[in-house]
Amino acid sequence: MLESIDLVFATNNQNKVKEIRSILKDPFRIITLLDAGIYIDIPEPHNSLEANATEKSTTIHKITQKNCFSEDTGLEVFSLDGAPGVKSARYAGEAAIFKDNIELLLLNLKGRPNRSARFRTVVSLIWQGQEYLFEGICAGSITESQKGLEGFGYDPVFIPDGSDKTFAEMSMDEKNKYSHRKKAIAKLIEFLKEKVK
Repeated sequence: MLESIDLVFATNNQNKVKEIRSILKDPFRIITLLDAGIYIDIPEPHNSLEANATEKSTTIHKITQKNCFSEDTGLEVFSLDGAPGVKSARYAGEAAIFKDNIELLLLNLKGRPNRSARFRTVVSLIWQGQEYLFEGICAGSITESQKGLEGFGYDPVFIPDGSDKTFAEMSMDEKNKYSHRKKAIAKLIEFLKEKVK
């Protein structure tokens, strides 16, 4: 049996920690920033998911010198030229909460027939000092109103292709069948399994 492999997850978002822990099982063990005694907010100043993910993982690697990973996720709406994209968490302003972001998104989509969108996740892994990037995409569409109470972020207004439910109407197991984050983490797991054989 493989020994436990610790990975520091460079996020303060406990919803993301919960979701990643439902995907990344033994022998991998997620160490949160809280677990590691790190109490900083890592800036996301860049114009791409890749650069923001790299910023977070390299910042935490410099502090801990441990194997670590981060992720950045954006909702890309085609009729809004890819917005909110990299600004997904701050779409309605720096102090916005997701309720504000969702309301602005629905307002900006009002009257637009094309509601196609996709979630895109980029994971940055620093393994033995080297960075590796993994991407996961989930295509779908934006609803006209919010549905469901599960999940977080834009989950109440996003229906993945192949389903008639929003992410917020799904259990974690259901969501993981479609999830962009699951797809990116699955690639990370395959990579790590090769490395720790």
